[in-house]
Amino acid sequence: MTTAQKTNADFWFDPACPFAWITSRWILEVEKVRDISVTWHIMSLAFLNEDKDIPDEYREFLKTAWQPVRVVQAAKEKYGQEALLPLYTALGTRIHVQQQDKDRAMIESALEEAGLDVALADAMDDSSYDDAIRESHKRGMDQVGNEVGTPTIAFEGRAFFGPVISKKPVGEDAGQMWDAFVTLSKYDHFYELKRSRTEDLDFS
Repeated sequence: MTTAQKTNADFWFDPACPFAWITSRWILEVEKVRDISVTWHIMSLAFLNEDKDIPDEYREFLKTAWQPVRVVQAAKEKYGQEALLPLYTALGTRIHVQQQDKDRAMIESALEEAGLDVALADAMDDSSYDDAIRESHKRGMDQVGNEVGTPTIAFEGRAFFGPVISKKPVGEDAGQMWDAFVTLSKYDHFYELKRSRTEDLDFS
């Protein structure tokens, strides 16, 4: 009797992205009900959009997008891959659930909650981390194309942007959505399934 091999899903996120945040909370639910393990990677919305013609409002949002992702990169370099999820959870809770500003006080609080050195907040304004961020970003985006962004999930040789959801499913509902995601991904000619969003994001 053979045991099915655990599926590893690689998940690219930018801490500032609300859509990635909700999808990340979904895939953590999936880990509870399906035999998968998630490896976390960073990408940068600021890098993705730096040469694009985007609305002024979104350009303003991106002005504070480099800072959190630099701190996540610094944490990875000091503590390793295992630091990413606790720090992402601490940052994301503050940014998306509590709607805090992406300032140093918020980042230091997130680092402390994650059990990491609060001095890593110095990385906020340190562009020396940007090359490593771009490298991680490209590893994810090269699999799906630069017309999309985060969340990006790769597994078993396939990668997709999404799923984009307005609220996370939990329990078996989360597992069933993963099953559907896997099924669609197996068809080599499947690219997109989309409709207009008619409700606000629910971060609960």
